[in-house]
Amino acid sequence: MAAALPTFTDITDPAGIRFKHSVGDAELSNIVEGTGPGGAMFDYDNDGFPDLYFVSGCWHADVSDNRGRALKGMLFNALYHNNRDGTFTDVTRQAGVGDGGFGMSATAADYDGDGDLDLYVLNYGPNVLYRNNGDGTFTDVTSAAGLACPVWSVHAAWFDYDRDGDLDVYVVNYLTYDKGEFQRSGAYYKAENYPGPLAYPGAQDRLFRNEGMGAFTDVTEEAGLTLPNGRGMSAVTVDVDGDGDLDVYVANDAMPNSLWIQDRPGHFVDEAVDMGAAFGEGGQGASSMGPVAGDVDRDGTIDFYIPDMSYGCLLLQKAPGLFLDVTAQANLALICGQYTGWGGGLIDYDNDGWLDVFVANGNAHHMYTEEDVLARNDGNGRFVDVSRESGDYFQHKYVGRGAGFGDLDNDGDVDIVVFNLNERPTVLRNDGGNRRHWLKVVPRHKGGQSVALGAMVTVSVGGRTLLGPVLASNGYLVSNDPRPNFGLGEAALAETVEVRWPDGSRQVLEHVKGDQILEVIQGVEPSR
Repeated sequence: MAAALPTFTDITDPAGIRFKHSVGDAELSNIVEGTGPGGAMFDYDNDGFPDLYFVSGCWHADVSDNRGRALKGMLFNALYHNNRDGTFTDVTRQAGVGDGGFGMSATAADYDGDGDLDLYVLNYGPNVLYRNNGDGTFTDVTSAAGLACPVWSVHAAWFDYDRDGDLDVYVVNYLTYDKGEFQRSGAYYKAENYPGPLAYPGAQDRLFRNEGMGAFTDVTEEAGLTLPNGRGMSAVTVDVDGDGDLDVYVANDAMPNSLWIQDRPGHFVDEAVDMGAAFGEGGQGASSMGPVAGDVDRDGTIDFYIPDMSYGCLLLQKAPGLFLDVTAQANLALICGQYTGWGGGLIDYDNDGWLDVFVANGNAHHMYTEEDVLARNDGNGRFVDVSRESGDYFQHKYVGRGAGFGDLDNDGDVDIVVFNLNERPTVLRNDGGNRRHWLKVVPRHKGGQSVALGAMVTVSVGGRTLLGPVLASNGYLVSNDPRPNFGLGEAALAETVEVRWPDGSRQVLEHVKGDQILEVIQGVEPSR
């Protein structure tokens, strides 16, 4: 008898989450206010349970209406500590991470290699890098690090692009906003409430190389990543072509997406058009949001799902270096076509061994609410809309933006946090996803410290192969729980678990029991 499908329960209230996002004034009236928010799911205190970081807008002279000046200096980001009992506590003030800038997103990574996760906040205006002091507090080290990047940044992806053992960062910059001049000029008629991305010049993304000792250098041009008029929305860094080094896929707004492939160590070439990853099958390139990487069809290669303002786009890598848009064939065009998609996730929510699709939806220009979508992979190349049978949450509407994914309660199934515009976030607990067997793999660098971002985990179970890239930035404006969670289905044992480390070395474990969180330290045989 088939296992009953899981449901998701909104636990925001009982979890103690009181944070509410704000656009900075009383009305949604421009593209800066409408683009965020995202946030981060990261274990800042190394207790094994992911904590939550939320970003907010603020009253900003470039962006906000004068009628909202009463909010000036009143809006801040928030950090909530996971109490490991289903509740969270606001520790923003103690931790020192309540940035008051106009926040878009936040990403977490151990950039200094000391074993704890640091926090990078992306803003309209200067970004902020918080170094984790290891005692529950953070220090603003932005100036010394050289990562202020004082343009409109929306997202960042941490990865060791040059394989020197420390994490570098790709910063996604969106537009050059004109402080409302286009709207005030009388050249624009507000039929759609505010101008879209084509009303403004794009901005160059930036790659910063980690030089050690807390400092970064802008190496964008020498790395070949020049796209001066880009309109980046979010990025994911993953080994797309299977050659062992990390590539960068950027979802751009109102233009083709970019797939930056390393053609030689430390240098990139945009292969999106040649590889079929620049557009969907209809040539649409007008509204891509956050790219999500995963192996949807279980053929051992990386695929992408990209939500957008129409159907979304599912790109399967059907041959090495060649993607095919199967959105319509997979039934996702029909499921998602009525919504405005933003934050997407490829998650095996029911642990049957197939990646499913979640999308947070919401109108782009108005505070018009929409339902979110959960589409289950049937294992035969098609997705089935299971939203209506997956909990009361899916009967309600929100103005969704980013969506984060991870196991908040460490029970073996994937929970969801939706970052809503001008409203409280929603924390969704997965109830029943662990009825099937599962395995969570946590690859750690030598010494057992930080999770090895950029590693690739392959699990062989019951004659099938499951691929899990170790990623934090994977989706729209978010940093996720980086621990890959594998659904084993009815199998209680995985035949093999292979970790390919960022330096190219491999480690293989045999006969691994399911239903556990498996810590794998590079070069050390784990007890299991």
